[in-house]
Amino acid sequence: MKTAFFNTKAYDRQSFTATNEAYGHDLTFFESRLTLKTAALAAGFPAICVFINDELEEDTLRAVHSNGTRLIALRCAGFNNVNLNVAKELGLSIVRVPAYSPYAVAEHAVGLILTLNRKLYRAYNRVRDDNFALDGLLGFDLHGKTVGVVGTGKIGQCFTQIMRGFGCHVLAYDVQENPDCLALGVRYVPLPELLAQSDIVSLHCPLLPATHHLINATTLAQMKSGSMLINTSRGGLVDTGAVITALKSGQLGYLGIDVYENEGGLFFEDLSDAVIQDDTFQLLQSFSNVVITAHQAFFTKEALNNIAATTLANIRDVETGQYCVNVVKQ
Repeated sequence: MKTAFFNTKAYDRQSFTATNEAYGHDLTFFESRLTLKTAALAAGFPAICVFINDELEEDTLRAVHSNGTRLIALRCAGFNNVNLNVAKELGLSIVRVPAYSPYAVAEHAVGLILTLNRKLYRAYNRVRDDNFALDGLLGFDLHGKTVGVVGTGKIGQCFTQIMRGFGCHVLAYDVQENPDCLALGVRYVPLPELLAQSDIVSLHCPLLPATHHLINATTLAQMKSGSMLINTSRGGLVDTGAVITALKSGQLGYLGIDVYENEGGLFFEDLSDAVIQDDTFQLLQSFSNVVITAHQAFFTKEALNNIAATTLANIRDVETGQYCVNVVKQ
């Protein structure tokens, strides 16, 4: 199928081009994000492929539909950036990649924990400057600590397995209990109890209307004083302003994030020669107990290969009229 890829980088083009040898789709790659202003690029393409920061609101969907697009292939798990009601009205099919590498994201979350706890970023820079003092680098044993996992799908389950390997006690909160997590010794509790008892809280749930700003002033006040918050899921789960207030007061002791609620236009771009206009993000960067990575948790060779293979198979299934298990229900 003739497909336009938006918001692509060199690694996207490389992985999709190589994987497409087995599928034979007609692929065209654009570096531009999909917005209403760039929707005209989709003209003549029955399918478009988009990523997490592409904008698929009503006006954009109507524009690409009028230009002949009938299939939207998300090369990611989340679909919170798509207006599903409008897509349904227009008869647009939407497919996604529900699982590309849960290990990649779970392992990155653990990496953020270790970096924050053992001050690895400070230690690295000190040694580079020939400063071998240990003052200010004090951490704590993960063994025996309580870790709260919010969302126990595949990623949350992988994260749980790793933390159990460290000897941590694991509490979980989810609308549906995962039998595999129960088998690992996980105890499901209400969210306020999880927040109050956990030394570390890690978010692994999707961004939905019900989970938007799940971490806010109220829930931050319920957390154990000085605890650590990790978010490798979606930026909108966290109220950034409330987190900054909690960091200033000391209620939140550490913050590790791979996502940011206003990351569009920031993440995935080289802005090293630009002045960042987001004052909130700049303030967040100023805290010594905050570590930010730019949505790289998914970024492994295995994940890129899985994303390409699943996306191209989704397009093939829709094109040939086969049943596609990864269609987003509208």
